[in-house]
Amino acid sequence: MSGQLIRVPEAPAPAGSGQPARELTDGFGRSFPYLRLSLTEACNFRCSYCLPDGYQADGRPRFLAVDEIARLVRAFATLGMTKIRLTGGEPSLRKDLDEIIAAVAAVPGIRKVAITTNGTLLPRRLPGWHRAGLTALNVSMDSLQRERFRTITGHDRLPEIQQGLEMAQALGLPAIKLNAVLLRGLNDDELPQWMDFLRDRPFSVRFIELMRTGDNEAYFQRHHLRADVMIEQLVAAGWHERPRAADAGPAREFSHPQHRGTVGIIAPYSRDFCKGCNRLRVTAKGDLRLCLFGEFGVPLRPLLQSDDDHDALLARITTQLGLKAAGHGLHQGQTGLIPHLASIGG
Repeated sequence: MSGQLIRVPEAPAPAGSGQPARELTDGFGRSFPYLRLSLTEACNFRCSYCLPDGYQADGRPRFLAVDEIARLVRAFATLGMTKIRLTGGEPSLRKDLDEIIAAVAAVPGIRKVAITTNGTLLPRRLPGWHRAGLTALNVSMDSLQRERFRTITGHDRLPEIQQGLEMAQALGLPAIKLNAVLLRGLNDDELPQWMDFLRDRPFSVRFIELMRTGDNEAYFQRHHLRADVMIEQLVAAGWHERPRAADAGPAREFSHPQHRGTVGIIAPYSRDFCKGCNRLRVTAKGDLRLCLFGEFGVPLRPLLQSDDDHDALLARITTQLGLKAAGHGLHQGQTGLIPHLASIGG
């Protein structure tokens, strides 16, 4: 809503100081410690719910360079953000990803540097990302069954992903999460298998309710399943909901005393889902998106070319935050600017 007052922080606390940064808030009292930054729109998978025909490049897109990313993250850190998640498309397709992670991790005030990836390059590249400063890993893994995984993603790559997860454990990454899009008739019967998987593994598996985008209406109608179904099954099996951390994502987290791992449920069609929104998004070409399904983007890239534009960049971000709506329009079938999830990182 325009006209709402935005509380702008004076400065972030120094990294490692133990003092929390002042928070950037919107007109609805929501604070934003978390930025999802897309590094590319390209993806090497053909997931049935996102890019069933594969990524089709539109001309020769030029995605944000390392120096632009560093300026962007410094601005958001100045505004109190402490967590950056690097997404895509598939961010591991960036050959300079190690350099990007290092640049983000070096920004004062940034405490968590996470990445969301399909995991196929983990065995080769994860050690380099870890050395560069990666602190958290999210891996898309829509099925524990190899043939189902191939059917959903278009690639028979589950063994490489599982090898990468073992490597992540060996490296001691403090946060390892798996993402599975919940698909009626394709993988919605696998909860018992996931429970067994989590018995001895300290992972968090996130079941994500399928969201309608500009390109997937027919698919959505065939395979959408309300996430409430999974919650009912978890509760019946003795799982209990955990308190939500301040910088956590949108998942409702469940744990069980006999399992090392946890289960998260991301239900965008649930009541009051947007009430706890705590993240902003920037596309691979430098547009600020106030909502995953928003109707407009705000170009930040012109202000990422010089350190001299730092104050102007802060002003643009804080001014635009006053336009953030109370919630998305998914219930009304409004998908905003997003044609598919690869275009902004989900």
